[in-house]
Amino acid sequence: MQIKSGVIEFEWNKWNLDKSYVKHGITPKEAEEVFINEGSNVIPDIKHSQKEDRFIILGKSTDRKNLFVVFTMRGSKVRIVSARRMHKKEVEKYEKTKKNS
Repeated sequence: MQIKSGVIEFEWNKWNLDKSYVKHGITPKEAEEVFINEGSNVIPDIKHSQKEDRFIILGKSTDRKNLFVVFTMRGSKVRIVSARRMHKKEVEKYEKTKKNS
């Protein structure tokens, strides 16, 4: 999946808006930055796509945090489900993917 460049609109479920900050210390703004900053990589989240197509975007916040963000598309809007820091192995895989592209 390719995220279109330009203006991206985000939609937040009121239950998820603060969940990633409370659980993982990731603000909604940081989660949204991953979609705007260069070098992000989108992959399908096949395991969690039973009811709707879900995706994972791996990338960096403006403060250079390596983030793992789960999202779905609602029309033309990005609906973020959760965000956390990448685990060590995810960072290694992400960095390797960036070098190969």
